[in-house]
Amino acid sequence: MAADRIVSRGPRPPGPPEQAVVAALNHHGEGVVREAKTVFVAGALPGERIRFRRVRQHRQHDEGELLEVIEASAARATPRCAHFGVCGGCSLQHLAPAAQLQAKQRELADNLERIGRASPERWLEPLAGPVWNYRRRARLGAKFVPKRGRVLVGFRKRAKPYIAALERCEILAPPLDALITPLSELLTGLSARASIPQIEVAVADNLTVLVLRNLVELGAADRAALAAFAVKHGLRIDLQSGGLDSIRPLDAAGAALEYRVSAEGLRYEFQATDFVQINGAVNQALIARTIELLELQPNHRVLDLFCGLGNFTLPIARRVAEVVGIEGEAGLVARARHNAALNDLRNARFHVANLAEADGGAAALAGRFERILLDPPRAGAIEVLPRLAALGAERMVYVSCHPGTLARDLGVLCHDHGYKLAAAGVIDMFPHTNHVESIAVLEASR
Repeated sequence: MAADRIVSRGPRPPGPPEQAVVAALNHHGEGVVREAKTVFVAGALPGERIRFRRVRQHRQHDEGELLEVIEASAARATPRCAHFGVCGGCSLQHLAPAAQLQAKQRELADNLERIGRASPERWLEPLAGPVWNYRRRARLGAKFVPKRGRVLVGFRKRAKPYIAALERCEILAPPLDALITPLSELLTGLSARASIPQIEVAVADNLTVLVLRNLVELGAADRAALAAFAVKHGLRIDLQSGGLDSIRPLDAAGAALEYRVSAEGLRYEFQATDFVQINGAVNQALIARTIELLELQPNHRVLDLFCGLGNFTLPIARRVAEVVGIEGEAGLVARARHNAALNDLRNARFHVANLAEADGGAAALAGRFERILLDPPRAGAIEVLPRLAALGAERMVYVSCHPGTLARDLGVLCHDHGYKLAAAGVIDMFPHTNHVESIAVLEASR
């Protein structure tokens, strides 16, 4: 599907209005109309009768513009955000949250059956949390537009490379949700307004940080304006003139960013550009469920792959003899080691290794592991699966941010290495978006 979107025949003269009933949602959250040639219609929901017209051709499908909803779905909701439909940050605000979860579970089930040729023995209850003001990490674009006379700040437009002209954001965590317009006004007033293309934002439990990507050295007046903005809104501003190693606080560094997992009594420190789970409340629920599904025992030795800064490793360490975390990014491993020491956990060991390489992490993978946890990036963990299977762990838990690669990997473990898919379910880490996060449990066949 993704490749088909790249090979496009481009815009076409708008076709005549058509009527049809929407059959399903695709993985972009668009309504699917199965006529002579399939057409995807943003804003349409399954079961609705709509009027639309075709506006863009692709090899296997067309794109359509929604003209009217003739018969609305009972699951249709009124979007809270005034920018919904223009901003590409969300695609499902017009669908009630419970129905979003159902749609994501259907997509997960379809991927498991179609790609992995597997179905779980049981479905887990979806993990859900707050659906508004939940996003604590984001990358915002910034662009000075002379015709508008201001800097636009926000996410990209839906299906376009341009930045949407936002005023606020309903999914960003406070105080970021209300800072879109103030940030636009701030950057517009800078001499370097055309040379700040990106803002990384992070809301920690103790601090909010903005990391401004500055392509030129900022003058004294610009720095003073940024400093005054930081004081007024109670946040910290960092500047990034090059790679990640170039990030420096505008003023004194101050406290480290931190988040807590209250049920575990754990505290994690991280940097503003580090990967952390986007939705803090759902992350706490996910940790609890992961611990439950691993079925840990005090004598267990556990392997945590793609462990990041120790999000799952630390609570596992509290329950087992030893846990070994492997991560490809050295900076995150340094933070993981620091976080283990911060929480006085001495049975957690961490290694830097590229698990996509044939022998990546070979030394750390030595020995016996009773349990294995995987939380890979979107590309999945296909390269390391044979080595994991050879370890003979009785139980694996796989946390995924992409249902397609999850299904592929589960298929390999089930059909080639003798595991069975005991359970699976969705995680609502990104409400109102088409992102499908999920968790699966694998058991060694006896």
